[in-house]
Amino acid sequence: MPATSKGAVTKAVDVGGIPFAYRELGPATGVPVVFLHHFTAVLDDWDPAVVDGIAVERRVILVDLRGVGGSGGTTPDSIEAMADDAVAFIEALELGTVDLLGFSLGGAVAQVIVQQRPDLVRRVVLAGTTPAGDQGPAGTGAVLQAAMNKASAEGKHPKHFLFFSPTATSQAAADGFLARLDERSTDRDAPVSNETIGAQLTALAKWEEGSSPAALASVNKPVLVVNGDDDTMLPTISSFRLAQILPDAQLSIYPDSGHGAIFQHHELFVAQTLDFLRN
Repeated sequence: MPATSKGAVTKAVDVGGIPFAYRELGPATGVPVVFLHHFTAVLDDWDPAVVDGIAVERRVILVDLRGVGGSGGTTPDSIEAMADDAVAFIEALELGTVDLLGFSLGGAVAQVIVQQRPDLVRRVVLAGTTPAGDQGPAGTGAVLQAAMNKASAEGKHPKHFLFFSPTATSQAAADGFLARLDERSTDRDAPVSNETIGAQLTALAKWEEGSSPAALASVNKPVLVVNGDDDTMLPTISSFRLAQILPDAQLSIYPDSGHGAIFQHHELFVAQTLDFLRN
């Protein structure tokens, strides 16, 4: 398999009659790490610095779930249904046991998977996400629209405001992140559709209105919880709550950073994640 995300070929696997687009890279052996991406994201929205860094030691698999990017079907409007699709994908590739790395919306999906199918999961990384019932997800649409308006007014990318803090250091990191996303020039993924965005917004609102996160207390897998100290999309306090509820959790909060802290502090995040996955 290729060593970097730039050279990873986009493939498709049949999942219940629907093609799911995915890419894989890194070593061919060992427990694979399945990446579950954020609201509005497709395969090309993963930071190569993070993907390639993890792939130095681990088999990395990126996937578009149903209706997202190059995958077929219609995106479901609940986190639970998305988790069912992720499980079906894991089984379709016959991966056996996996580690999960879920960012933002993907972190919610990962939480459901580890609760409903613990037999499939060894370890979990939850970045910039929230437990069910916490405030924040229902306001994602308004936060996105405000960022798009500000970006248009200032001639910047919305992710400058969605993922990064307003400080000079964080904004410079945003420039580097966006440049890395443009490194891949061929075989790029299809953009997310408006229908998928609507379904994901509904799923996030349902997640906020969901039941108490107390069920997370039964999760018996090691979990690494990561966020920036100024997450304006899914508030940083939710990461503290996750770490408090989960029985075997480590918490890492990065300074001067927002929702995309794992991209701003990619070297530290990769080092911590690889160390966590090794143990």
